[in-house]
Amino acid sequence: MRIPESELIINADGSAFHIHIKSEELADNVILVGDPGRVEMVAKYLSDIEFRHSSREFVSTTGKYNGKRITVLSTGIGTDNCDIVMNELDALANIDFRTREIKAEHRSLNILRIGTSGAVQNDIPLGSFVFAAYSLGADGLMNWYGRREEMAMPNISEAFTAHMNWSKYLHQPYFIKAGEDMTKRFEGHAIMGCTISAQGFYGPQGRVLRLPLAMPDMIEKLESFRYGDLRITNFEMESSAIAAMGRLLGHNCGTVCCIIAQRQSHGANTDYKPRVEELVRLALERLTA
Repeated sequence: MRIPESELIINADGSAFHIHIKSEELADNVILVGDPGRVEMVAKYLSDIEFRHSSREFVSTTGKYNGKRITVLSTGIGTDNCDIVMNELDALANIDFRTREIKAEHRSLNILRIGTSGAVQNDIPLGSFVFAAYSLGADGLMNWYGRREEMAMPNISEAFTAHMNWSKYLHQPYFIKAGEDMTKRFEGHAIMGCTISAQGFYGPQGRVLRLPLAMPDMIEKLESFRYGDLRITNFEMESSAIAAMGRLLGHNCGTVCCIIAQRQSHGANTDYKPRVEELVRLALERLTA
């Protein structure tokens, strides 16, 4: 099946429309960061830099670490941006940009997001590293895809919505596991958690400034939710899209975050860059181990 121009837009230089990467520039190992400025934080540890591209919030480069090629790409904030990034990365790997045909042999990528996050549980201190062994999508992105039910873990979702008294006006949440291989790489190196991906930074994460919340007790209910040994550990805004789209598209994906805010004690660390640097070094080692 030839994919039409309107469905897969390819730039004149043969690169993917938004992220401006070409097929031959994409490594099998990919690190995603939200902040475009964080690309250089990772790239300074790489050798043999092949290129640097910049378009809107999508900044990218490919180099080597421990002798293995790694592509570093910024996504900007939110699962909507991750929808763009994950689809275009998969297209570069599994669609022939010359013929617009899906390749006969599937190429699987290792995709790891490095981010910052806020802890929901009191026993997760500032500066902790949390790997999203599970992600909770509260953003609604995957509800637009036809294969959502293949990975949505409905038993946990039903227990969660009942516990939260989930509003009918909100997107139906879903739970998704990270890639098994990526999870194994971080066992013993980070807290294994369940990370909730919110649709925004303020109201969707229970922050109150001048607008009241639809669920004023959301943080307390998130903290108290249990499904067997599973509990909600932290907030961010991208992990569920990366894990879910990666699983459906056949990639090994995960998210690891540095905790920079404590939602129960109301603490925050604005001088978190040194600790994120440590996380970057850990991620590079685990990804190339």
